[in-house]
Amino acid sequence: MILNYPFKREEIEKLNAGDIVYLNGMILTARDAAHQRLIVDKPEILKDSIIYYTGPTSAKDGMAIGSCGPTTSSRMDKYFEKMCQLGVLASIGKGERSNDVLELCKKYHCCYFIIQGGLGALTSLSVKEANLSMYPDLLAEAVYKLEVKDLKVMVSYDTKGNSIYKKSDY
Repeated sequence: MILNYPFKREEIEKLNAGDIVYLNGMILTARDAAHQRLIVDKPEILKDSIIYYTGPTSAKDGMAIGSCGPTTSSRMDKYFEKMCQLGVLASIGKGERSNDVLELCKKYHCCYFIIQGGLGALTSLSVKEANLSMYPDLLAEAVYKLEVKDLKVMVSYDTKGNSIYKKSDY
């Protein structure tokens, strides 16, 4: 399936755990330090957004961004409900998350995508533009707007309460 920005909740609700999705358009980056500020500042940009848990490195010549592999998502679990309440539709990271996050995906009709760890250089090829958006003092953990083309992700937790980690056929 292909999802094009602007993202719509109805599109997210059609996804099932295990689906492969290609994202096109604007996504945001945010890690721990940025989450702490975002839940306080409540910027409008979060509405209908997808948050990628990454701390990108500096761009090399001819590239929009350096390596931008996923970070361990469970560190953001404590912020997940607030982010859903602010309108975030999905997050992207790596690894299994708490059962609370699975239940929150169901409650708020959000999903959690994964990208396999160790693919930061490959993932950066899908980034066509990267712009600093908020919190420049956080350096690599600042919020960036990424323009992506065919960013390949897998639905790990869907809006119906299903998880690839809880099924025996994966």
